[in-house]
Amino acid sequence: MMTLTEIIRAETAASGVLPFARFMELALYCPDSGYYEQQKDNVGRRGDFFTSVSTGELFGELLAFQFAVWLENEAGSQDSAVRIIEAGAHDGKLAGDVLNWLQLHRPKLFERLEYGIIEPSPRRRVWQRETLKRFAPRVRWFSDFESLKHEIQNSKLNGIIFSNELLDAMPVHRYGWDAKNKNWFEWGVTAAGGKFVWAKMPEPLHASRFTLHASQLASVLPDGYIIETSPAAENWWREAAGILGRGKLVAIDYGLTSDELFSPARTNGTLRAYFRHHASADILANVGEQDLTAHVNFSAIQEAGEAAGLKTEAFSTQTKFLTQILEKTLADKSFGGWNSSRTRQFQTLTHPEHLGRAFRVLVQAKT
Repeated sequence: MMTLTEIIRAETAASGVLPFARFMELALYCPDSGYYEQQKDNVGRRGDFFTSVSTGELFGELLAFQFAVWLENEAGSQDSAVRIIEAGAHDGKLAGDVLNWLQLHRPKLFERLEYGIIEPSPRRRVWQRETLKRFAPRVRWFSDFESLKHEIQNSKLNGIIFSNELLDAMPVHRYGWDAKNKNWFEWGVTAAGGKFVWAKMPEPLHASRFTLHASQLASVLPDGYIIETSPAAENWWREAAGILGRGKLVAIDYGLTSDELFSPARTNGTLRAYFRHHASADILANVGEQDLTAHVNFSAIQEAGEAAGLKTEAFSTQTKFLTQILEKTLADKSFGGWNSSRTRQFQTLTHPEHLGRAFRVLVQAKT
């Protein structure tokens, strides 16, 4: 069996220069040897990165409370099934926190619930099934939206589709600004001297996706300025919007607006590598052993949803989103009391020096 390095080398040998998006796809998702395929415990304090789920069960409980409010407000029979679809469930812990709270505090809704997980990886499905085995009758797995369509009436889903830290791990194309010629070029990857190095692509892909004209940028962007785009994330959101018949589409992720991403002060883009909570200086090193991530362009995601017929209900920081849910729980005794553990978790989730500022939440709806 070829190693991941050998697989990438073979593709660079065939193409000369490999688009970085393809390099990132292989590094993270190559079967058996990609980063997300071979490591189950790469999330949390002892892993390579720390997420909202890592803080404890409160994040999932707050989401469950909000999901219940949305689902209970939906018109229709109280006997009909309700659906929550999670994409990018990793080891299933967030799903477990959501399901546990609903079972304890919204038992009638729980009995009507079908919880679906979009998961293309057979290996990650095994991890998730182990985590969620006590909820087995309520959980179903789908490899993609197409397989989900076959299971729902009229190929339209009524309910909630959500993701937490999924879009920032989707492959990105990386572009540089040529100040002399006043145009964009695309950075690719090739092999040289026993390692992977950056190289310019002969022709940039998807460059027409930029919404700002080069003439507007020429006077403010320095030579070599870098920006990333993720057609994969936009296409995923567009597909999710297309399957939603009635309900909510929610993304919680690292991200910025287009204006923030195109700031002249951000010269090196947002692409980062992480190993054990520390940023790695070499994006192309340690393939399959370090996480690769880039900030989501929420303006592009929002526009993709609206073009597909969704209405934007909210776009905010995680701090504001969770604080608004907290205010609702204080008037609802079923949520449970607040102890020191919940307080610490909430502070970590919302404090601007922890997770509050970096994460954004986009909620779009179809009625």
